[in-house]
Amino acid sequence: VVPAAYLNTPEPAYPASAREDGVEGVVMLSVRISPRGLPEEIVIESSSGSAALDRAALAGVRRWTFTPARRGDESIEAWMRVPIRFRLG
Repeated sequence: VVPAAYLNTPEPAYPASAREDGVEGVVMLSVRISPRGLPEEIVIESSSGSAALDRAALAGVRRWTFTPARRGDESIEAWMRVPIRFRLG
């Protein structure tokens, strides 16, 4: 099995409220990637501690695309852990 990989991963938008409050954090997501390379399900494994950052991470990753996992010549569904870091400056 060849694992799924990142393909198109634009940076999630930093919420204005979190930026103004100086909030930073890391959201750890588990993403179920379809055989077409699309995120079918996204689960927060660990929160950043900020609901705004968590929501932004989910919204951002919903727009991503991936190279699907493969078993031989067949694209298959797979889970992937995705860390999203929000840092100011």
